[in-house]
Amino acid sequence: MRTSSAITSAFGLGAAMGLGITVIYLQLVVDKDNGNGHGSSVEIDKVRKIIMEQMNTTKLEENLRRLASKPHIAGREVDEVELVGFISDSWNSSGLDVKIHKYDVLLSYPSDTDPNYVAIRTSDGRETVKSALEDKILDQSQNVSGVVNAYSAYAPAGDPEGDLVYVNFGSIEDFTELNETFGIDVKGKICIARIGGTGKAKKAKHAAEFGCLGLIMYTDPKEFTVAGKGVYPDDWFLPGSAAQRGSLRLQSGDPLTPKYPSIDTAWREDVSNTDLPTIPVTPIGYDDARKYLSRMAGPEVPTKWKGGLNITYRLGPGFSGKYDTSKMRMHVANRNEMKTVHNVIGYIRGAVEPDRYVILGNHRDAWAFGTLDPSSGTAVMVELARVLGEAVKTGWRPRRTIIFCSWGAEEFALVGSQEWVEEYQKILSDRTVAYLNVDSSVVGIYSMYAASSPNLRQAVFDAAKKIPNPNKAEAAVGLKTLYDAWRIKLPANLFDPNTLPTVLLPGVGSDYASFLHLTGISVVDMAYVWDVRLGLEFYPVYHTVYETLDLMTTFLDPDFVYHQAIGRLWGELTLSLAESALVPMNCVDYAEQVKSSAAAFLNYKSFQKDMEANGINTTLLKSAVEELTNEAKHFHERLKKVDLKNPLAVRAANDQLVLLERSFIDIQGIDGIREKHVIYSPGQYFSNLQFPGLADSLYNIDKDQNQQMRWNEVKKQYSIILYHLGSAASILRDFTPIIGASAVM
Repeated sequence: MRTSSAITSAFGLGAAMGLGITVIYLQLVVDKDNGNGHGSSVEIDKVRKIIMEQMNTTKLEENLRRLASKPHIAGREVDEVELVGFISDSWNSSGLDVKIHKYDVLLSYPSDTDPNYVAIRTSDGRETVKSALEDKILDQSQNVSGVVNAYSAYAPAGDPEGDLVYVNFGSIEDFTELNETFGIDVKGKICIARIGGTGKAKKAKHAAEFGCLGLIMYTDPKEFTVAGKGVYPDDWFLPGSAAQRGSLRLQSGDPLTPKYPSIDTAWREDVSNTDLPTIPVTPIGYDDARKYLSRMAGPEVPTKWKGGLNITYRLGPGFSGKYDTSKMRMHVANRNEMKTVHNVIGYIRGAVEPDRYVILGNHRDAWAFGTLDPSSGTAVMVELARVLGEAVKTGWRPRRTIIFCSWGAEEFALVGSQEWVEEYQKILSDRTVAYLNVDSSVVGIYSMYAASSPNLRQAVFDAAKKIPNPNKAEAAVGLKTLYDAWRIKLPANLFDPNTLPTVLLPGVGSDYASFLHLTGISVVDMAYVWDVRLGLEFYPVYHTVYETLDLMTTFLDPDFVYHQAIGRLWGELTLSLAESALVPMNCVDYAEQVKSSAAAFLNYKSFQKDMEANGINTTLLKSAVEELTNEAKHFHERLKKVDLKNPLAVRAANDQLVLLERSFIDIQGIDGIREKHVIYSPGQYFSNLQFPGLADSLYNIDKDQNQQMRWNEVKKQYSIILYHLGSAASILRDFTPIIGASAVM
């Protein structure tokens, strides 16, 4: 394996070159390029043509078969040796400089000899109606060794027993309604929740907070099947034997080294001081869930709590009929283990601004075969590295450094990417232009999808307009590009024929999270997805053993043209960010999104009214957002006049473009959460609101006896938001001396 000093050559250049040398170097290259930035339009078009023509469907399929033919959970040999070797060898042969970073972290596994299960325990001590001990084999592609039985990672071992209570999705609102409306106390009970609505980790947290002894999670057919359609292996919808794996970590990264990387010199917390869940939790399929839900006692659930099983859903507690004196019993035999996980990092060194990075990433590990998640994305990333390597062989070098990242242990809570960002946080914050993520490239074949920092939306639109639509029938009727089909199929406004495509705000569901929420690096996440009108919670076989090669080649992308389309899109967006003299970011789009987020926040429930009633002037928020918007507009007017022959002027403008996102990072952190982005980090309680610190401070404030203390906290959080909005506006202003600047701003 050929490794190099890539980490020092790429990360160390800025320190090695003095400012004067850097300016001379940049000027020489600009002069050579006749003021057009790095590379002529002819050269960039040549690279674009290579991306379009050499993104090979046969190689994409070969990559996917190599990646997903065996189960490859993080921390074990297939993922950490075989696939690390495959990816590093592929990138070496493509001409990338490769570095492997390892981290010793705490992972969690079920027992190989003592499977988890749930059962009804009768009054005489017998266990009956036992759940499946392992996944049912439905096609021969599953029939290989190494599959880890279904479990919830980091749930502690235990054998709790108690009356069963149905808690819908297990959200905090569900638990509250169960108690306040129906008078059912879940303390000392076993709870069962359907997967969806809120994350698995939050379900476990809420169940523990409300006193449950244990939690069973199941995939209800309402969220993972469609009436009248078959299930795998006859169709791609979820079979009843499927149990969905997942992690119960609320925070990202290694549990033992919060906020710092799990490297050799790291201080590690005792496991008793971590945020790991405190009650046993395990998943089951809906065939098993039916056995228990259909036997439950108690009142019928409200209509909105009904799932898709052909039973009468009841709340409990306990069972009826011959099982009325029986209890629900859980057996969980998970264990935590220290494991070494690996990130594979490959570099294409930039020619003009090697100390500016465009980073591409995808995780490598999977709960089982992981054909869709993440191997469809990994297959594309390996092929894109090969294609860009071919361009390098023709003499091309990107203006900025391109970094490819294969992350380890993402499924356990973004472990590999989080540790790497923590280790190199200061370098990455100073030098990274953007992070482009493809977790799963193909999880449906209906439309492309993107979640993006608002300043990169237009760049994604522009890239999508250059990529042919892989659906030939759609292209034949005028939807010739990815953008054309995306705009029609996933419009931002159903009632506006001229609307833009839907672009979501990034959450915390993949490896972009650490880049955005810890360092303020703008991000994009891309995929091809299913038709949202099907009403699915996620793609049906998500995190199950039925996510096989056969499912991909039979029901989704047998010709790998959708993989190819995402690869081309990823490549085009990379080329745009790595080659444009001025980074293609739109600060006005960002400001307009903040304006929309602020309006949605104030209009939520009675937030604005309550804040005003407690002496908080909400017009200050509106004014701060308006100021940011105006500064963004003025800034983009000045951008039109930037002298592209002046390397310092170009660098200064790009710094302002990139630093806008950074200005929303609170170096003090946000109370209650690890993330630091004061606008778009996830809060503890609201999944539909921005401004997490402020939103969390308002949660259930009317029920707190110490109103003065709580409203003081709201005022503090409000002040923090106003401060950061002002900082963002100042980033975009024309250069003014800091001393005395407030007098002229």
